[in-house]
Amino acid sequence: MTIETIYNTFLTCSAVCTDTRKITKNCMFFALKGDNFNGNTFAEAALDKGASFVIIDEKQYQKSEQYILVDDVLKTLQALATIHRKSLNIPIIALTGSNGKTTTKELINAVLSKSYITTATIGNLNNHIGVPLTLLSMTKATEIGIVEMGANHQKEIEFLTHIALPDFGLITNFGKAHLEGFGSIEGVIKGKSEMYDFLKAHHKTIFINKNDALQVKQVGNYKNTVVFGSQTQLLKAQPYISIAYKNEIITTHLTGTYNYNNVSVAIAIGEHFNVSTKAIIKAIESYIPNNNRSQIVKKNGHHIILDAYNANPTSMHAALSNFEQLNNTNKVAILGDMFELGNEAKSEHQAIANYANELQIEQVILVGENFNTTTKHDRISYFKSFEDLKSKFDTFSFKDQMILIKGSRGMALERIMELL
Repeated sequence: MTIETIYNTFLTCSAVCTDTRKITKNCMFFALKGDNFNGNTFAEAALDKGASFVIIDEKQYQKSEQYILVDDVLKTLQALATIHRKSLNIPIIALTGSNGKTTTKELINAVLSKSYITTATIGNLNNHIGVPLTLLSMTKATEIGIVEMGANHQKEIEFLTHIALPDFGLITNFGKAHLEGFGSIEGVIKGKSEMYDFLKAHHKTIFINKNDALQVKQVGNYKNTVVFGSQTQLLKAQPYISIAYKNEIITTHLTGTYNYNNVSVAIAIGEHFNVSTKAIIKAIESYIPNNNRSQIVKKNGHHIILDAYNANPTSMHAALSNFEQLNNTNKVAILGDMFELGNEAKSEHQAIANYANELQIEQVILVGENFNTTTKHDRISYFKSFEDLKSKFDTFSFKDQMILIKGSRGMALERIMELL
């Protein structure tokens, strides 16, 4: 069966699905494979639960015309997404970067959805499976698509851009993330800049922060750009950031000066798509972060900056710097290991430990095997694991404190909330 025929069949379905636990009536199920599962074995169950068709790549599971046999389910999903993207004929905005991708995507969506019907990446489904699923979730009603793209090695962004075929793109920043896969910060810059390479090659539009010299250098003299960074001014971040914009003050629910650029690009994109100033301001002010990303939570007298979704050396340094600048006294930073740093893990964890030791933060607690192997500072408390910290948590007398909680996803430091 040709991919065009499969696409015509897809158009008769209500949605696509890759998980039998989330089957919806009349969906098309893609029997993807993973390290520990074979989706082909779930094809029959998907039909029993209401799927209209299942895409499989192992002939022994084919039992009726509802089973569509292909050479490779994943490649079919990706090819189908590109065909669908072309058929929609709508502007697609793609973004990547080392830090702040998901928050920026949510801000852009909040702004554009004031004037358009938008479809954006759900959560951080930003890889070789998530990007196709995002595209296939777009309908004829969608007026603008917003696609987040993540990567941990070279050529991944290049691959994703050729699936999504974006008309507009941006990179939030270049940072020390996924060094294990990229090899170095230079590798990160090269890998993320594959976004720029695609946009330039296809004469598409780049949104560029004029205040980020590294990005300006990567874009070079390419003319089809929308420059931002002068429309707004950061006023304060105590703890939420306030921004001056067109003789108005935007008061956000975002903490950290590092979120200023994320807001700025959302405003620039809103302006480019002719969203009114009033609607832009309302969208930014109404956006409340969640999912452990720069959330401020009040609990038992504590003000907690819960930023435990992920961490890398760049974002960790920025979070600590911002935390020190807050006016509050009696501050505690609880930091967890940063993953995917490869050969740089030891030196990067040592650098963060050294930096935290220098700051005017009353108490620093480091959690994880990487932090535990660094050269120790007397004023810092070290724990090999979360369980180790949990067993000794009662020895700390926390009372009415400002607490920063940050670590990589694998550390799951949001569990500390249960201990406070």
